[in-house]
Parts: sequence; structure tokens; C-alpha cells
Amino acid sequence: MRKGPSKKRILAPDPKFNDTLVNRFVNCLMKEGKKNLAYSIFYRAIDKITEQTGEDGLEVWRRGLGNVMPSVEVKRRKIGGATLQLPIEVRPDRKISLGIKWQISAAVARNEKSMVDKLANEIIASSKGEGNACKRKSDTHKMAESNRAFSHHKIK
Repeated sequence: MRKGPSKKRILAPDPKFNDTLVNRFVNCLMKEGKKNLAYSIFYRAIDKITEQTGEDGLEVWRRGLGNVMPSVEVKRRKIGGATLQLPIEVRPDRKISLGIKWQISAAVARNEKSMVDKLANEIIASSKGEGNACKRKSDTHKMAESNRAFSHHKIK
């Protein structure tokens, strides 16, 4: 049995941009422990974004991630025999996690040839407020808005 909440691990920053958020994104992008491959994919995608847009690739990525992060979501709660979806605010840490996961899954679902192209195009689309990741955020917000009538119920 656990004694108290688990301690939050502090992530080291990535080697190129010296940013912990980049390292967090790369950790989610990584498959089967191949971190160097994940770094390579991310850095090449950032270079491609810089080449295509003419802006700083890292800033475009940050803007895209900001556009994808949700502020409200719904949580199921059984009240009086009925299962209601209650809108709740998303914790800042979970906001980042959801944004990263949605951006990566939307990139994987794209039809381009390589993962670098998929990721670069999804980041560019999300920075403009388009793409599947932004659509997922808007769907989540619409669901929370439509269930706003139940917001007075408490979540344990």
C-alpha cells in the first residue's frame, strides 16, 4: 500500500533547445525505448517547419501545442441511477499531457510518407488552429459546454 502521493519526477532538458517541454514531447513520441530516433524525428520536423513557414520552428510548435491543449473536459459520474458527464477544469499538468498525446496521435493518423513529414504538417496545421488535434480539442469543449447544466454536481 502506498504511503502518500507519489513524488513528481523532474525531467532533464533536451540537448539542443535546453527545454524540458521538448523532452516531455520526445518521451511521448518515443517507441520501444528508441529515444535518439525520437529526438531525430522531432528535430528534423522542427527544421522542416522552419523551412516551410519561415518562422522559428520551436515557436510554431509551442503555438500549435497551446492551440491543442484543452481547458475543460467531461468526467463520468453516476448520480441517482443515471450516468452524467460533468464538465471539469483540466489541471495544468494534464493539459500539457493531453495536448502532446493528441498532437502525436493526429500526426500518426496522417497520410504523409515519413513520420517527420506527418509531425511537421500536423504541427503547422495545429499552429493555424486546424488539423485533427485542434478538432479533438473543440469536440471536447463542445461536449463540456453541452453538459454545463450538470456542473453544479460535485466530483469526489
